[in-house]
Amino acid sequence: MDVTFKILLVIFALALIGVVLLQKGKSAGLSGAISGGAEHLFGKTKARGLDLFLQRLTVGVAAGFFILALVVAYLVKT
Repeated sequence: MDVTFKILLVIFALALIGVVLLQKGKSAGLSGAISGGAEHLFGKTKARGLDLFLQRLTVGVAAGFFILALVVAYLVKT
């Protein structure tokens, strides 16, 4: 059981790395670093299509990774 959760944790970690690398950058250069966060915060850039799917997939995989990390930590402790 312990080994199964550890293997799942590694799979989720690799999936999270892959999904993040597939996403496009939200800002370009120094001008994007200054204004890019504000534009994203106030909704000037809307994600559509593949970008929206990758964004939601990233949230799901990250949540699964976090939960599995807590489960593995609990199992190792006991």
